[in-house]
Amino acid sequence: MTADQRLLLVHAHPDDETIGQGATMAKYAAEGRGVTLVTCTAGEMGEILVPELEHLAADRDDGLGEHRRGELDAAMAELGVTDHRFLGGFGTYRDSGMKWHPDGYAVPADQSSDNAFWHADLTEAATHLVAVIREVRPQVMVTYDQFGNYGHPDHIQAHRVAMYAAQLAAVPSYRRDLGEPWEIAKIYWSAMSESRMREGLRRLREAGDTTTFEGMDPEGALPMTSPDADLAAKVDASDHVAAKMAAMRAHATQIATDGPFFALSNNLGNEVWGVEFFRLAHGRQGPVGPDGLESDLFAGL
Repeated sequence: MTADQRLLLVHAHPDDETIGQGATMAKYAAEGRGVTLVTCTAGEMGEILVPELEHLAADRDDGLGEHRRGELDAAMAELGVTDHRFLGGFGTYRDSGMKWHPDGYAVPADQSSDNAFWHADLTEAATHLVAVIREVRPQVMVTYDQFGNYGHPDHIQAHRVAMYAAQLAAVPSYRRDLGEPWEIAKIYWSAMSESRMREGLRRLREAGDTTTFEGMDPEGALPMTSPDADLAAKVDASDHVAAKMAAMRAHATQIATDGPFFALSNNLGNEVWGVEFFRLAHGRQGPVGPDGLESDLFAGL
């Protein structure tokens, strides 16, 4: 990785990266900055939205993980990201699955495989990531918050692994065989602006759309969002929305083109997916704009 500025993203399953930071990834890749994606599982337990591929489900042919590996390759090609890896190598950790709690957030599934990521030894999994950190030497890392943004066990585990690995990678005496120590200057947690989501929902409802994100009230609780006061950065990558949407289409088993993500884009335009928000978890906030937010994750470095 020869770029002067290098970004590492740690995500749980294929498609999480595109939904969360696809526009930022495309923008930075186009600008010649280093972008490295580490995906912790192949998403073997995901719901399949393509009827002719339902045979890939875990309880049938169990081929979804390999298929999603190909979807991820295609999505990264659309974003211009050439460095993407699976934590510990493909197949090391399996998608843990999930179920929905009555209150609307994800919780662990009743059963999961022995090598499910949720059951991974934290030090072992973090050490796999230490090797990547010391190789790539990123100044910035992006992962989830402590709740995995919505409770999915693999998202929570990705948060734990990323945060612990960042600490271990900086310790000179830890696993000298993995390379020289490296301290990541800034760590961000992915976020969705509460005010932006409320405004988007209001505009959808005013336009007569009552099905996109059905059940979500623009005036009610929005647990998957972050209060604007908690936000530290927003990256406006509106010029790269086409690449993000193409990458979303590449994740065809998981993202329906007639589903809520594309409905938001169709109704609200590029602004809904072209501006991505972040919370600062480690490091100092750099120079900010009139809105009090950084416009670049490398601000101040």
